[in-house]
Amino acid sequence: MIRKLLAGSGVFLWLLPAVLLYAQDKPAGAKAAPISNDDCFACHDNLAPDRFHSSVHGRNLCTSCHNDIQELPHPEELKKVQCSSCHRLEAEVYNTSDHGMAVKSKIEAASCQTCHGDPHAIFDSRNPESPVYRLNIPKTCAHCHDDEKKMAPYNLLERLPLQSYSETVHGKALAKGVIQSAICTDCHGSHDLHSPANPKSKIFKRNIPSTCGKCHENVFKIYERSIHGKAALEGKREAPVCTDCHGEHMIKSRLDPSSLTFPTAISERVCGNCHAAERVTSKYRLPADRLKTYRESYHGLASKMGMLTVANCASCHGAHDVLPSSDPLSSVNKVNLPKTCGKCHPNVGEQLAKGYVHVSASPTSNQVIFYVTCFYVALIFLVIGGMVAHNFLDFRVKLREHYEELKRRGIYLRFTLAERAQHWILVLTFVVLAYTGFALKFPHAWWSSPFSFFEAGAEWRGRIHRIAAAVFCFLCFIHALTLVFTKRGRGQLKALLPRLEDVWDVLRMFRHYFDPSKPRPRFKRYGYIEKAEYWALVWGTLIMVLTGAMLTFENVTMRYLPKWFLDVATTIHFYEAVLATLAILVWHLYFTIFDPEQYPLNLSMMTGMSPEAPYEGKPPAPSPADKNEHAPPGKE
Repeated sequence: MIRKLLAGSGVFLWLLPAVLLYAQDKPAGAKAAPISNDDCFACHDNLAPDRFHSSVHGRNLCTSCHNDIQELPHPEELKKVQCSSCHRLEAEVYNTSDHGMAVKSKIEAASCQTCHGDPHAIFDSRNPESPVYRLNIPKTCAHCHDDEKKMAPYNLLERLPLQSYSETVHGKALAKGVIQSAICTDCHGSHDLHSPANPKSKIFKRNIPSTCGKCHENVFKIYERSIHGKAALEGKREAPVCTDCHGEHMIKSRLDPSSLTFPTAISERVCGNCHAAERVTSKYRLPADRLKTYRESYHGLASKMGMLTVANCASCHGAHDVLPSSDPLSSVNKVNLPKTCGKCHPNVGEQLAKGYVHVSASPTSNQVIFYVTCFYVALIFLVIGGMVAHNFLDFRVKLREHYEELKRRGIYLRFTLAERAQHWILVLTFVVLAYTGFALKFPHAWWSSPFSFFEAGAEWRGRIHRIAAAVFCFLCFIHALTLVFTKRGRGQLKALLPRLEDVWDVLRMFRHYFDPSKPRPRFKRYGYIEKAEYWALVWGTLIMVLTGAMLTFENVTMRYLPKWFLDVATTIHFYEAVLATLAILVWHLYFTIFDPEQYPLNLSMMTGMSPEAPYEGKPPAPSPADKNEHAPPGKE
């Protein structure tokens, strides 16, 4: 071995003089000196040497990235710089991301330079000047994602993500400089960004709890053991994850009234979203009435009124730690209920735990309440029904006596039997039309509940509305015939026509209102009050019949007119109904009931008689042509 080393050393010593002689004789400049950065800046004076030297690449040679430059001056066209030549792992991850795949497919998407900024001045992510510094990342992402025109071809769900993020608890904290606040890349990833439909995505539904758990570690551990957490991690689509309860780009503090988890909102907008949904309750065999029974309880009613301290779903069941009632650790387990109720009701938790929380009366559960309910429904029906029957008989007899008294006093006929019949049919159809129409517009109102008692309720609502509309139209037709083809009808129409005198009557009436010493105007058969109401009824009837016909026969309407005509007709139909209903309540009921001169009720539409003659309080001489119009009672 020693002999071999000595032989090798001899050879080296023998060749050394030849090597030195070769080096000495080689012409100067045979080996090119390395290209320095100063050489590059000498030509590229548009670059800022100071910013480059302070960047993360400041110690690198320009030729580290532009490695196809071998001599100066270099060719004008250079190869595209490949960041992956140094950042191999990041490039591998990026190339499989949504952005990377898009760029590979020649689709405009975020590249290295898009996020990291000027390649000659790339700063470390801990440098506040860097676009990927934590406080700057939302604005960096928004450079593309808040550009609606640029994002339009991709059909993304979030239209203005920075705007919505800025209103969240995370965005507000970041705006205050809290650097630990969640930012875009914490949830969506950076180089590994994927669509929420991709199982590899951090915002794929099953992955959301672990994504949020990176910051909310303790909450995640609690959630993992809950019934929701176990179901979500098993891949059950209906199981709620963080974003189902807290929102996505609209996560707000639970103290914010607009938050999904605000005390008065959590039962309706969060828990009820699943526990009142048929697809969830039927699939997992859950009670379907939990939200309904909560709404009907004191807690639910007080919560709807805005009381913040009243119990909601999370108060009893927990939030992140929801467990089935059969679990001994559950807050609603029978053993734990006294303690749970005792949080709000000290010293009475034991008694509260002996009752039902969600009171749903049926023959199989809550039997006492069920039979008490049945008893009272029957009692109310019998008692109130008896009262209605008694009052009907009382009203009928007293009305007859009142009618006889009017005849004895020689009171004058104001409305014939036919006119009174038209009026009461009009009243009935108007009430039915208003009720069934508004029940469609406000199906969840308490007064609409009769149509939700049975399965075909909505269909019957429509039928009743259309039948009442048909009766109303027939009544209008009969009324029009009466006005045209009967002498009394023509006289009534003539008396109802607006005249210039009505304008003066309005002015005289307002003069009397402000100066009671001035006399009130004396109206003829019909004053401006009755005329205004009658012609408003005629106008409203024409509008409602026309728009109602368009909506009833929508297929015929759309055969000749565009769909927006139907939308306009729907709007007019609704607001005209509101106008008509309010006019009846404010105008008609005042002058027939609440007017002190008429209170408690003007009975002329029941008896047909008026305590005054129709012409200025003085009975006119009856004419043979119209003797029935002003004839004394019993002579018509």
